[in-house]
Amino acid sequence: MPASLLAPFRLRDVEFRNRLGLPPMSQYSAVPGEHAATSWHLHHYATRALGVGTVIVEATAISREALVTPHDLGIWTDDQQDSLAAVAEVISDGGAVPALQLSHGGRKGSRTRPWDGDRWLRPDEGGWEVIGPSPIPFASGYPVPRPAGRRDIDRVLYDFQRAARRAAAAGFRMLELHAGHGRLLHSFLSPVANQRSDHYGASFDNRARLLLETVSAVRGAWPHRFPLAVRLSCDDYEPGGWTLPDTLRLAPLLARAGVDLIDCTSGGIRRPQTRRPAPGYQVQYAAAVRKTGVATAAVGLINDMRHAGTVIDAGHADLVLMGRRLLVDPALPLRAVGAEDAGLVPRQYQRALQTVPASDFLPEL
Repeated sequence: MPASLLAPFRLRDVEFRNRLGLPPMSQYSAVPGEHAATSWHLHHYATRALGVGTVIVEATAISREALVTPHDLGIWTDDQQDSLAAVAEVISDGGAVPALQLSHGGRKGSRTRPWDGDRWLRPDEGGWEVIGPSPIPFASGYPVPRPAGRRDIDRVLYDFQRAARRAAAAGFRMLELHAGHGRLLHSFLSPVANQRSDHYGASFDNRARLLLETVSAVRGAWPHRFPLAVRLSCDDYEPGGWTLPDTLRLAPLLARAGVDLIDCTSGGIRRPQTRRPAPGYQVQYAAAVRKTGVATAAVGLINDMRHAGTVIDAGHADLVLMGRRLLVDPALPLRAVGAEDAGLVPRQYQRALQTVPASDFLPEL
């Protein structure tokens, strides 16, 4: 484990024991109609909390209308809140800061989960109406969203604020708003999806209005001592879309509104997406945004500890979020530490750090 990754990091009153974390990665494992965390979520998040500084629980819908699939987590009922409180507890027990990502799927909603075909779920199959900034579908075969009116926007703001209160009551200590990958808040930012001519469209300030209003609403409900993050698609990779210069213009506005960290991702405003990912391909965005004075998290095919350490050493980001590798190799942080850093390994597992000669296992001849 590079020494830079082991360094603690502080946002507001919350200290992260190191600079490695698990990003929000949907498990699509909630029971349809209930949308509460299950035993799968408890096992998944408890395991991945060992050794990292924070675990950001997957995109969690702020309302039934905000779901992307019928198997998403939600946080609009007491039962959902209670189930997520158990998730926050096992993450804390593992030594990581429990964080929760709040989401409204917008025009990406009403679809099946990936292994069920990742297709539009029609109303006669239990699907639901989706909203967006303009009547532009996310992709071929997706529903045409109903343009959000004033009442819709007011409801979205209310639902985000209510969800923030529930997240605090459930024991989470960092909150992230999903404003990337084509979901509702991202779609309002991007001219690819937003062709409105009212106060929420056309100009940069108008397109940024919903996100900034959401941050303000959430910050008013979220405890001041806890940090607030935004996951932002920093570049659409689309002609006429949202660009990195737009992100650099937005970042100080988010900071002034109460955002402490920008989780820098990219793309996803529509399908098909033309850019192919490569190891570390999104680190450039975290590095550029960090120069505006806002703390950042770097993501994007960072698959080993040495690579993660170079990101921190170079000053490109404050946190590295490692997703796909930790899905299949959750013990990687524990295996990467040396004996001098054994404190990162739970006491129950520290015997694994002891070196035993192979000869000790060989019988005498």
